[in-house]
Amino acid sequence: MSIAQHLALIDELCHRPFPAERGPSDVGVSGPGHHVAVLEAAADDDPATRAVTIDQYEKDRDAVYEHLASRWGDTPPYNLQTVLLRTALEEIPAPWAELSARAGAAHLWEVEGTGRWVAVAVADRDASREVQLLALVTEADPP
Repeated sequence: MSIAQHLALIDELCHRPFPAERGPSDVGVSGPGHHVAVLEAAADDDPATRAVTIDQYEKDRDAVYEHLASRWGDTPPYNLQTVLLRTALEEIPAPWAELSARAGAAHLWEVEGTGRWVAVAVADRDASREVQLLALVTEADPP
C-alpha cells in the first residue's frame, strides 16, 4: 500500500462503525470500540533483513505522521513502554494494552468531531512475529 492508501484507510476507519464483538476484519482486527489495521507486514527470520524492514516501516510511519500532523497537529511520540509496564498493575483498555505489547512508541492524535483517537506504530517488539505497520482507531482514550 502507498502512503496515500494508508491515509485513505485511516480516514475511512475514523468513520467506520465498531463491531459488537472482537474478530478479524478486512484490514486486520476490530472489536468493541476499536479497529486495528495492518498497513504493511513482512516476516523474515534473518535479523539483517528484519532490521531493514523495521527501518523502512519507521520511514513509512513518519511519512504518515507528516500528513496527519499537517491536519491534526504535531504531537510528540507516545511512549507505549510505559503503558506496557502499567498493564501489570492496572486494567488498560484492550487496544492500548495490545498495541503496547507489540510496539514501543506511536504517533497519536485525537480526531476532532469523531470521538476517536488514531495511533500509528511499528509493531516490532516480538522477534518471532512479523513486523507490521499498524494504525489503531479507537474511542478509548489513551491511558
